[in-house]
Amino acid sequence: MASRTISKDIITLRGSAAIVSEFFGYAANSILYNRGVYPEDSFVKVKKYGLSMLLTQDEGVKSFISNLTAQLSEWLEAEMLKRVVLVIMTKATSEVVERWNFSIETDKEVVEKGLVHFLPKIHITEELYNFLTSILSCF
Repeated sequence: MASRTISKDIITLRGSAAIVSEFFGYAANSILYNRGVYPEDSFVKVKKYGLSMLLTQDEGVKSFISNLTAQLSEWLEAEMLKRVVLVIMTKATSEVVERWNFSIETDKEVVEKGLVHFLPKIHITEELYNFLTSILSCF
């Protein structure tokens, strides 16, 4: 039987390495929740940048996402990353069910000069809202 892999359109992450890796963590949580990968009751509603979002409370998943976003941040700061693909697979057969493509655009000035990038909270809130909306539109 032929399997069907859903490949989501490329979603672009923009900003400093810290912002991009943080947003990717929120994206992963959003996808895991909205696709029902983990039980609904394993997520808790939190406010981030004035927006409500659901984050996993499963220690294993939290640890995985935390380690992943830390590694992403390192790679982004070293300009070693242009794209990230998040794959959802079945546990039993390792069959790929969904593939989410994220294009990465880091702020070159921040990376090159080692600057700490501080954006106004309202700008981060708008960017995060637009980013999460683009993910939700794929469902």
